[in-house]
Amino acid sequence: MLKKDLVCIVCPNGCQVEALVEETPELKVIEVKGCTCDKGVEWAEQEIINPMRTIASSIVVEQGDFKLVSVKTDTSIPLGKIFDVMDAIKKKRVKAPVTIGDKLIEDPAGVPCNIIATRNIYAAKI
Repeated sequence: MLKKDLVCIVCPNGCQVEALVEETPELKVIEVKGCTCDKGVEWAEQEIINPMRTIASSIVVEQGDFKLVSVKTDTSIPLGKIFDVMDAIKKKRVKAPVTIGDKLIEDPAGVPCNIIATRNIYAAKI
């Protein structure tokens, strides 16, 4: 039996969470203590078994009024895939104009998510 101490990030409470984990061929959460809401229990189990994250980054824009557009993943992705997705983002170039919500990359590195623009970039006036 393994004890994991976590700080829940689901809501502003920031509960100190203690999870008891059984280390069989796969991790199995036996008990979660310290959560003041049910969301914390679910989050703790996911964080131990399959941690997920969102990414915020930027992509180079050609012929735009700004040289970079801020982007993010539209869903959480497995923690172990962050570097693969970041490599795909780093290689991407887009041409202005870009509108908030535009899908700039679909399924980066085979990960089921989209990289979407979070800022408007207008074509540069020449």
